[in-house]
This record gives sequence, structure tokens and C-alpha cells, in this order.
Amino acid sequence: MHDPAEKGAPVTIDQPSGPNEAGTSAGAGSLPFDTTVASQARMYDYLLGGKDNFAADRAAVDAWIKIDPTMAFAARANRAFLTRVIRYLAGEAGIRQFLDIGAGIPTAGNINEVAQAIAPESRVVYVDYDPVALAHARALLTASDAGVTEYVGADLRDTDTVLLRAREVLDFTRPVAVTLLSVLHAIPDSDDPYALVAKIMAAVPSGSYLAISQTGSDLLAQESLDGLADIVAQMRLQPGFRSREQVERFFEGTDLVEPGLVPVEDWRPDPSTDSAGKSILWCAVGRKP
Repeated sequence: MHDPAEKGAPVTIDQPSGPNEAGTSAGAGSLPFDTTVASQARMYDYLLGGKDNFAADRAAVDAWIKIDPTMAFAARANRAFLTRVIRYLAGEAGIRQFLDIGAGIPTAGNINEVAQAIAPESRVVYVDYDPVALAHARALLTASDAGVTEYVGADLRDTDTVLLRAREVLDFTRPVAVTLLSVLHAIPDSDDPYALVAKIMAAVPSGSYLAISQTGSDLLAQESLDGLADIVAQMRLQPGFRSREQVERFFEGTDLVEPGLVPVEDWRPDPSTDSAGKSILWCAVGRKP
């Protein structure tokens, strides 16, 4: 675990004064990653109105929206789903430990903020490999006086490292909520995402929960799927868009919480949820018996 005194430390990578047309840093220091390649975390940040993104990220989002205009709504709906899920888990389900894999760049309403507002003793571990996400997480993610907020720099596919580092903070003899929101579509079938999720859920005890949102291949028109191929290639990803039945496979061995597997905007919506649209994301929450 990192020294809690470091929680307020400044961002540790050089921040650009603004990306130039080539997408490289226009600031004094060079960045330790390729800003000319769009990042899922930074694209999501842009969609949510954040400023921690580069020209390549914005260009990829703008091109995506031309093909699939629902993308912006899906991002907002996914964020609202996160809030409702954490309120349910920390409130009704009584969960006090959270493992968020593919956390992305911190923004308003992070898991630790929602969970610790309900149960201040909640312990939250964020996992991501995007360097911008990690830098901002270290600077911005703080815990309540009674709780713990920690981050891990790791790839979901390095499951052993994820679990090893999470165990430094979380007690795996007590229930853990594992959240994989809008991340599994970045894991192609060749990396066997079902085995990765199963391994993580095998490590947590009975009473733990799994929450997933995932781009649905059957929620996208075929022409949109075809049109997105070039954009995804620029991101150097092999997308794992999956059907409803394929998403349901991730929940084998769990009992789905009502209303089951539905689009993100339809999972226990509340009056504050933006309902003026339809997303391309399936979601569900399952409890390990």
C-alpha cells in the first residue's frame, strides 16, 4: 500500500500546455506515453466533459459519434449506472470493500465518494494501466477519515498482480464488490476475458458481487460496427463487442440482482437519470452465493 501521506501529492507526469496537431506534448517536458494513440480512459474523460485528454482522443470520439451518435449518451448513462450500483452495494447490500478494475480518470462521483458517503469505513481499490488515469488517481483520490482509497497500476490481463496488490488493502475473507464497467470490450476473446473474470471471482468469498457494463454487439447496427473498425484500429485495440448472451456468460456462478441483464439506463433508474436516449451498453450485477 502507498503511504497515505502521499495522497495529496501532485501529479507526477509532466502535463502539456496543450496537445499540438500531431498529438505530442506542447509543454516543456515529454510525456512517457504516446499521445498520438487514442486511449479509452481519455476518450471517456472527453465524453464526460473532462480536460485530461489529447487531440487523438478527441478526434477518435468525434469520429465515433459521427458513426454512432449514441456514444455520448452511453457515457453519461454508464456513469449514472455506476452511481446507482455503488449506492445499492454500499447501502442495501451492505458491501464495504470495492475493487474497481479499469477505473479510468477520476471525475465527479467516484466510487470512493459514493460508497464512503454511505459507509465512511469503505475500502476502495482502483485498477488501471493508463498513465494519465494513474497520475490523476494518485493526486485526486482521497479517502474518508475512516476509510481507505488506493490505486494499482496494472492491466486486467495481469490478474495475479491485480489480486496480489488488492489483497494489500482488501480483506478477501469478507465480501468484495468487483466492478468492471465499460472495460471488457477492450479485452478481445483471444485473451479469454471469461477466464480472467472467473479467476477474480474465484478469489473473493461468498456474498461478493460482480458488476459489469459492456458494449453490446447486438445493440449496434451492423453498419455502425463496420464503420467503427477503422477507429478502433487507430486505438490499437481488438474490440470485444459482445451480444447479450455473451455478456451473460460473465455472470456464471452468480445470482443476478433484479432487473437482471439490461441496458445501463434501465438498471434501477431513478428520476435523476438521463433517459432521453438508448445506450449501446449491457449491464448487470450478480451476487456470488
